[in-house]
Amino acid sequence: QVMLVESGGGSVQAGGSLRLSCAPSGHTYNYYSMGWFRQAPGKEREAVAIIHVASGTADYADSVKGRFTISQENAKNTVYLQMNSLKPEDTATYYCAAALYDDGGSWSDENEYHHWGQGTQVTVSA
Repeated sequence: QVMLVESGGGSVQAGGSLRLSCAPSGHTYNYYSMGWFRQAPGKEREAVAIIHVASGTADYADSVKGRFTISQENAKNTVYLQMNSLKPEDTATYYCAAALYDDGGSWSDENEYHHWGQGTQVTVSA
C-alpha cells in the first residue's frame, strides 16, 4: 500500500513559519498533482494548496493565499508547503495528497486524490 510520508509539523506562535514536506514511501510515481489538505477539530477536511506536477502551476485556498507557498522537487517526487505568517486558525492536521491522474473534478475535491499521508499536526498559538 502506498503511503505518503509527511514531515515538518510542529508548534509555533502566531506570525511564525513552518515548512511541511511530503514524499511517497518506497516508490516513485508520475503523479498528476500533489498537495495539502487540512482538518481542524470539529471541521471538515479542506484543500489548502495543490501543485500540478507537469506544469508547476498551483492552486491555493483563499484563506492561505499570500501566506503559503507550495513547491516541488520532481527528482525526489517531493512536495513542500512553506507556511508563513501563521495564524491560530491555521491550527489543524495537515494531510499530503496525490493524484495519479486527472479525474476532471475540482482540485479542491478530496475524491480526486488517490494516495494520502497519515497527517502531521500544526499548532499555532496566539
